[in-house]
Amino acid sequence: MAERTTRRRIGALTLAAAASAILSSCANAQRSQPGTVTQMVAGTRIEVFYHRPVARGRSLFGALVPWGRIWTPSADSAARFTVSAPVTVNGAALAAGTYGIWAIPDSTEWTVIFSGEADAFHLRYPEGKDVLRVRTTPLRGEHVETLQFAFPVVDADSAVLQLRWGTTIVPLAVRAVH
Repeated sequence: MAERTTRRRIGALTLAAAASAILSSCANAQRSQPGTVTQMVAGTRIEVFYHRPVARGRSLFGALVPWGRIWTPSADSAARFTVSAPVTVNGAALAAGTYGIWAIPDSTEWTVIFSGEADAFHLRYPEGKDVLRVRTTPLRGEHVETLQFAFPVVDADSAVLQLRWGTTIVPLAVRAVH
């Protein structure tokens, strides 16, 4: 009888520990999943690492992401842009390295910022660390539920990197420097 009671207690403790581990892992799971896009352009490796927030029916730009305020196109941490060799972004020079990506969205023009501080919390813009700022005109396209970076156009020495979320497309022309 004592042996049966001991087995029950051990079984109950094992079940409680397993349930606790499952609940803990669910509580720690990130809602915005990490994503990476990589593209080779004329021998230069271009990579964007970010966490992918989901629209979930929310109004995005001009609402969740206010016009005129600095924002990173990522959740949990700033988006990171890495290039293995020098490039130009919208015609402006950017040295090889890893940068944090930030943006100032507006309905007619965006400013995209490459910060020298690549590792930053997504709500804390690192003032005074800008390496490059470029302007671009947003486009409208089909709805994209989960924030996405993509290279829809790649040529011999250049590519178009797009940030897409909701119906907004933010294009950046990236060219390898030889």
